[in-house]
Amino acid sequence: MATKEQQAKRLVIKIGSSTLTDARGGIDESYLAQLAQQVAAVRRAGWEVVVVSSGAIACGLESLGLEGPRPTDLPTLQAAASVGQGLFVSAYGRAFQREGLLTSLVLLTRRDTADRQAYLHARDTMERLLQLGVVPVVNENDTVSVEQIKFGDNDTLAALVACLISADLAIIFSDVEGLFSANPVVDSNAQLIKRVERIDEHVLSIAGDAGTTMGSGGMMTKVRAARVLGIAGIPLVVCSGADPSVLSRIVEGDEVGTLFEAAHPLHEITPRKLWIALGDAARGRIAVDAGAVRALRSEGRSLLMVGAKAIEGSFDEGDIVDICDEAGHLFARGRTSASSDVAELALGRTHDELERNKLLAPLATRPLIHRDELVIFD
Repeated sequence: MATKEQQAKRLVIKIGSSTLTDARGGIDESYLAQLAQQVAAVRRAGWEVVVVSSGAIACGLESLGLEGPRPTDLPTLQAAASVGQGLFVSAYGRAFQREGLLTSLVLLTRRDTADRQAYLHARDTMERLLQLGVVPVVNENDTVSVEQIKFGDNDTLAALVACLISADLAIIFSDVEGLFSANPVVDSNAQLIKRVERIDEHVLSIAGDAGTTMGSGGMMTKVRAARVLGIAGIPLVVCSGADPSVLSRIVEGDEVGTLFEAAHPLHEITPRKLWIALGDAARGRIAVDAGAVRALRSEGRSLLMVGAKAIEGSFDEGDIVDICDEAGHLFARGRTSASSDVAELALGRTHDELERNKLLAPLATRPLIHRDELVIFD
């Protein structure tokens, strides 16, 4: 496999349903033709491109004549995805073929990435497609996805794909210009934030809700994607996709939308840790005390049982869980070495109390999450 230095620059573009569809809810063919032209231009400039796109369900709903509010029941949405997937991929194929580009369809669910080996196979497939000069079009496999295995939004899927292929840049095309200082729909004084160096509590607090009925992700999902991309060293631009030259402008370095910078990571980010950060949905949540926060963030230590102060959800040994401080701020994610039932036995007990109990003594020194299975977000 080629090294990063031997590869062309890599770009992941995420297109949301609200950007790709027209007023009727079908694929906007003129926009797709414009997108293909932009992709062809940046490919000529030396970039390899992967497109992560919504749109299958919207296409299916239109073809089935299901107008009005978007259905919420899973069988209807899956049926619409089944009908729309062919229309969706055909539209991409036609538009890109006119520019001399070959596309492929890559359908993923969390089941495909929750397993470490499946994750690596997905990476290898994507690598080979790029080597063959193909523009992969990635979508969630909504026909078979259920709540337990859904990514939930294609912003998360785009971040996963960017990490899979070690992208140099990720771009999310939206129906908004970027991150604003307040919700621009309700606050006329809201200002576009052009650059975010660090995603802190303030940035998270101003990330608003979804602004349209067609998509499933709002600004919060984009900010969360940016947080994971940042630790992977991948900058993210969130911008409006309406400008016919926006893609070329971004890769040429123009200031467009909101740039979420990728700082040099403070902690080692291995491919396995990226898989932990994005490859599987969190099955629970662990609140830790101030000492554990400091040990994890600043000292590179494992999370011990005695650092846990509260357990939410039910998880098994080997599951992925979120880690937050006692104020509720999520700052890390990791793979547990114990189930929630076992971890709860240690709650509220000191190291000495655990050691004196014959049944609980093994928990005194056993990490709940080993540092090699831990990702720090900030």
